[in-house]
Amino acid sequence: MISMNLKQLRKKHQYTQEEVAEKINVSRQAVAKWEKGESIPDMASCMALAKLYDVTLDDLVNHQDEIGLGIAPKGKHLFGVAIVGERGQIVIPKKARDLFKIEVGDSLIILGDEDRGLAIVPESYTQKFFKEALRINEEDKE
Repeated sequence: MISMNLKQLRKKHQYTQEEVAEKINVSRQAVAKWEKGESIPDMASCMALAKLYDVTLDDLVNHQDEIGLGIAPKGKHLFGVAIVGERGQIVIPKKARDLFKIEVGDSLIILGDEDRGLAIVPESYTQKFFKEALRINEEDKE
């Protein structure tokens, strides 16, 4: 699992094995063995690799790419697919509900951008969300 993740991340960032080795201060042979699954990086190397690729340590080690999108950067999540029911209802994946503390009866705001798609924002986040949007808008005007 980690070997595939290491190879995929290196290619995504367009690094050679030599560049990765230099950036985290190990030998190119060590990087090659990790990617082939012949050995596993130690904890310090895993931490350096996670920082280099801007992913969580957990994702670096445990991520299983079931749909071909790769590992998301820190703070970004792919929770899976939700099927739209006959009446337009969707089920939000449990991991998403847990992370964002969405509970039965909570209100969610559905936002849309014709170029970027839909977003679901818990109502409790809206004050922070709109303050940030206004701040960015004001900075753009300056």
